[in-house]
Amino acid sequence: MARPTDVRVDGASAPAVPHPLDNAAWSALTGPHASFAERLGRAARYPSDVAVFAALADPADPAAWADLHRLVGPATAVAVPGVDVVPEGWQTSGGVPGVQLVDTALRAEPDPEAVPLGPADVPEILELVARTRPGPFLPRTVLLGTYLGIRHRGRLIALAGERLRLPGWTEISAVCTDPDHRGRGLATRLVRAVAAGIRERGDTPFLHAAASNTHAIGLYESLGFTLRRRTTFLEVRTPGTADAAEAL
Repeated sequence: MARPTDVRVDGASAPAVPHPLDNAAWSALTGPHASFAERLGRAARYPSDVAVFAALADPADPAAWADLHRLVGPATAVAVPGVDVVPEGWQTSGGVPGVQLVDTALRAEPDPEAVPLGPADVPEILELVARTRPGPFLPRTVLLGTYLGIRHRGRLIALAGERLRLPGWTEISAVCTDPDHRGRGLATRLVRAVAAGIRERGDTPFLHAAASNTHAIGLYESLGFTLRRRTTFLEVRTPGTADAAEAL
């Protein structure tokens, strides 16, 4: 697994370079996913029909929060991954503890039954996501990367794909299987198939999961993923018009 490195100048040790996975949404929105980014200064977000995430260059920087407020507007909810503390005047809801895992020993391989999914498949994808609740999936999320599915008698019964893409890394997301078809290893097959495409272009797969989803975490670890860090999935709401001046 890639790690931060110390940069030495004139024999002195400089601060470690932040790892891109420590601020994955920002690394994506200012890197391979820059074409999706709505950005203002030190804040960026995905379009609201693509992904729920916003990001800050530095969550400890008040100026970045001010940029985010101007970017999304007053009294607006967005998800800012990895943030635990928000400025005065901002509200939070749904702070869900999570984990970030990285591929260290995954056997990646294509699957002959996995079919590419695109915009025409979105109604079926949204229906499957509604039944299985793997996490947010919006009408244009499918544009973020490769999504693969497995069908049974023409009906979509399992799904996995790529969400955040940052330099050297791609997130596997939306892993789900119809309840009537669980226990057949479909999720495992799709994770390996999506990972094969990620590895082919030279990236390393990673993923996120709710810390409470011990079943999924156990599955990922058995496939060759390793816990890298614990994080928080937090939804924040920008200050309303009345208190915006005070907050900023």
